[in-house]
Amino acid sequence: MFGYITINKAEMKFKDYDVYHAFYCGLCQVLKDEHKRRGQMTLSFDMTFLLVLLSGLYEPETQIDVCTCAAHPLEKHETRINEFTSYVGDMNLLLSYLKCKDDWADEKKKKSYLFGRLLSPEIRKITEKYPEKVEIITSLIDEISANEKKQETDIDKMGGYFGRIMAEIFAPRQDEWEQSMRTIGFFLGKFIYLLDAYEDIEKDLKDGTYNPFHPLYQESDFEERCNGILTMMMTECSAAFEKLPIIEYVDILRNILYSGVWCRYEAVFQERNKKQENQDGSI
Repeated sequence: MFGYITINKAEMKFKDYDVYHAFYCGLCQVLKDEHKRRGQMTLSFDMTFLLVLLSGLYEPETQIDVCTCAAHPLEKHETRINEFTSYVGDMNLLLSYLKCKDDWADEKKKKSYLFGRLLSPEIRKITEKYPEKVEIITSLIDEISANEKKQETDIDKMGGYFGRIMAEIFAPRQDEWEQSMRTIGFFLGKFIYLLDAYEDIEKDLKDGTYNPFHPLYQESDFEERCNGILTMMMTECSAAFEKLPIIEYVDILRNILYSGVWCRYEAVFQERNKKQENQDGSI
């Protein structure tokens, strides 16, 4: 359920891309420093968005440095690290661990089981730091799993569970901005869950695995209704974002919210249309 909240690089200014990538590299560096190589392996662009969002909202002192990494040993990359980098790294690792547990429980993926075992020692540390958040998030993951087993077809309900998970993650502070951050996380979480289901619908039907879009997929207006649902989620998310007093990094954040999040959707939609056209042409 990762890889959806990314930039649209083609529509981003070079200077904004450099800043975004510096936050990404900073997150990678902190994951390595605090959770070793196993933590670094959980790095995702999705959580980089949260790091940039928190940095833009709270304007913390941010350390700018350079580093090299195993992926690019001959190149130096700028890093941006602040007080939120560690928090975002912890939440990133927690989500990765819970995804591994879910994959093992539902599909018995050995790779997920082994990686989950590898992450377990780090999860104990994160649980000690954020016991309430970990309890809430774990409980919601269990709710998702239980309802998937029951073949729940209420799309709003299922998306809402993951929305509540992201709402919890997006609110590291109890302050005047907490509710707005929770709203952004909630609708972004619903978008992620439903876009993941939209992308996997054919595979899930073929494999006989759960997908909340199963009944809707049989309808002639499936594509139109999915587009409408996803658009509604991002409309609510973006409306909450625009209420925040963010000046720095705002172009990066808008690139992601108004364009980047749709890149994967467009790719899936175009591929599905292409397959349908090929099938129609072969009749």
